Amino acid sequence: MADSGILRIDNLAKSFGSLRAVDGVSFSLQEKKICILIGPNGSGKTTLVNLVSGFYKPDSGDVYYRGQRITGWAPHRVYRAGIARTFQIPALFTKLNVLENVLIADDNPGEGFLRAPIHRLWHKAEESSVEKAAKILDVIGLSDQWQKQASTLSGGQMKLLEMGRALMSGANLLLLDEPISGVNPTLAHEIFSTIQRLSTELGVTFLVIEHRLDIALGYVDHVVAMAYGKVISTGTADEVIGDPRVIEAYLGA
Repeated sequence: MADSGILRIDNLAKSFGSLRAVDGVSFSLQEKKICILIGPNGSGKTTLVNLVSGFYKPDSGDVYYRGQRITGWAPHRVYRAGIARTFQIPALFTKLNVLENVLIADDNPGEGFLRAPIHRLWHKAEESSVEKAAKILDVIGLSDQWQKQASTLSGGQMKLLEMGRALMSGANLLLLDEPISGVNPTLAHEIFSTIQRLSTELGVTFLVIEHRLDIALGYVDHVVAMAYGKVISTGTADEVIGDPRVIEAYLGA
């Protein structure tokens, strides 16, 4: 299939009782691009991300990642394939420091029961992991915070840290749920600048749910608008925001 993108969602549907939360959604994400998913509350955005990431199983339809069908895969399998997600409320290990939170996302051979007592079998891997984590912290702007306990970070810094941990896993498609919710405007712009930098410099692809369109739309390549579980408009920011269907979904007829 030509130009199917890094992620292809094909006629995906999910119901909860009589509620059709996602209703025949289809679209593709192009690699190394930033796509924002917009729509009023209850339009199906988070349910869609939960379907892609394996937290929910669809009633019908398919999800393809790099051409491989991943429909219904368990979350850990989706994660290991290269898709990581973050949450509106960051799920960090608050008693660990910033560096440790990033390192925990990397596989270390020293974690095995048999190898753990034999340092020479895994110390090189551990050194490599620390170097990789340090580079990621530098890219996301937290290198000077590496010793701080995660619980002491601001809300915006926690969201950056969760993004860094996702990158440490080797993921090249990140699903972000409202990364600037509750964040002051200065840091909100910093977060989206980081997203943009990760896309252009590291080739990471993003699907972002976000309501603060006044900030987010200036950084994205593509917009998908949803309402009542359906995609109602796709295109550039100007095209989608100017679409009468989107205006009506947000403001009413």
